[in-house]
Amino acid sequence: MDLAELIEISQKEHALEKPVQIRCCVAAGCLSANSQAVKQGLEAAVTAENLTQTVEVRGVSCMRLCCQGPLVQVEKNTEPESLGTLYEKVTADDAPSIIAALNGGETTVERGDLTHPFFTSQMPIVLENSGKIDPERIQSYIAIAGYQALYHVLREMTPNEVVDTITRSGLRGRGGAGYPTGLKWATVAKAKGEGKFVICNADEGDPGAFMDRSVLESDPHRVLEGMAIAAYAVGANQGYIYIRAEYPVAINRLQTAIRQAQRFGILGSQIFDSRFDFKIDIRIGAGAYVCGEETALMASIEGKRGTPNPRPPYPAESGLWGYPTLINNVETYANIAPIIRKGADWFASIGTQKSKGTKVFALAGKIRNTGLIEVPMGTSLKQIVEAMGGGVPNGGVVKAVQTGGPSGGCIPASAFDSPVDYESLTQLGSMMGSGGMIVMDETTNMVDVARFFMEFCMDESCGKCIPCRVGTVQLYKLLTKISEGKASFADLELLEELCDMVKNTSLCGLGQSAPNPVFSTLRYFRDEYLELISTGFTVSS
Repeated sequence: MDLAELIEISQKEHALEKPVQIRCCVAAGCLSANSQAVKQGLEAAVTAENLTQTVEVRGVSCMRLCCQGPLVQVEKNTEPESLGTLYEKVTADDAPSIIAALNGGETTVERGDLTHPFFTSQMPIVLENSGKIDPERIQSYIAIAGYQALYHVLREMTPNEVVDTITRSGLRGRGGAGYPTGLKWATVAKAKGEGKFVICNADEGDPGAFMDRSVLESDPHRVLEGMAIAAYAVGANQGYIYIRAEYPVAINRLQTAIRQAQRFGILGSQIFDSRFDFKIDIRIGAGAYVCGEETALMASIEGKRGTPNPRPPYPAESGLWGYPTLINNVETYANIAPIIRKGADWFASIGTQKSKGTKVFALAGKIRNTGLIEVPMGTSLKQIVEAMGGGVPNGGVVKAVQTGGPSGGCIPASAFDSPVDYESLTQLGSMMGSGGMIVMDETTNMVDVARFFMEFCMDESCGKCIPCRVGTVQLYKLLTKISEGKASFADLELLEELCDMVKNTSLCGLGQSAPNPVFSTLRYFRDEYLELISTGFTVSS
């Protein structure tokens, strides 16, 4: 296949487009609310009204405002400037009235506001195709310039030029730590070895997080293209996507996408008639949170128990089966093709000085508008929580937001003017993490929040090192004792000492970051701990 064939496929796909597009969300969230029946109802209504020549019903993935699903959006090619019409909480019984409304009929289906800040404040790069293309048809991806970045890279760029482009873009790993992507790629590219591997970490395990799952369900070819570009840049011929079994929709769509790409000659041997070969396989994990840590992930791929190993050596030098290995997460790979298409300077112009580009977040918790958002780095927490999220339902007051999952911290409402970037969140005692963002209102007990995340870390500890295996259990017991009003000030002192020990002596990031929710709640909500501690006790001498 060459560029002319890609363009021909794109033109054929555009030629098939009908004047009216009806897009129905068939992401996991909406599917759980029976959106497949909604799609079938819309198709039946179109047939019944003899509109099959002018109306297309397309199953798409995440349309972002998950709390209002199932979602249906109607757009007319004859009205290119219009945002279209968004229908919320649609049922299969609503389908006939939605179709009738195309010709001016009445409908009582609830309509969404596409001019709300939830939509208008977003800057979709990773999510630019989400809710628009059919994730199960490669032609739908090719129609929006899909795989043209890979073609350009293989035909017109050297591996070093690709690495340099990613480096100059300022892209940092979106898995949590924010390590410079270009630097990681350069390290793997320079590593000596008979073979190299590229891995996509899709083991998204943070409570309340669903960013990577949504990207894979919505735009799987985007991730495959990013992985292929990365493999060319570092000199790898084999890739693996490590994804947890709890994501069956994403797994099925990935499997479909890989088969389609192989059939079109975009994965496999001599891609685009070049000398570059690249194959991608899927490895399904059992859902252990610790397998999000890269050394544990690689052990799991190798068929071993998923437990972390000390570093160095780092995976870039000695990773999967001892070979140099590049590991990035889903969102990182999803940024690659746009950077190649639009240039490093374009991407670097977005965001802040040290945090470039955009970030995808999963908004959840005590907030009106739960769902998926993508905003430029540097957007304030206030803008995200209050303007986009709509604040707390029923007139409640926002108390805090928790970012970074079990590895992150709780940020009080008084700090919501702070920008969301790697450095600012770290200064606040939290972290970016993979992108979970849980909002809490004034009824939330912050000691219970810390205990919840500690219980999660305790249950998910692999048990390999004593500080994490034993320390998280003892921390959980202390937090329970405080929560039940049975603790003394000596227990509070012990809690802080033990948090410091677990943080500084655990083997991997799970144990090292497990105390973060405790540290942050003690920093900002210490009065809640003190209120729960029984009076009459004094700090031990």
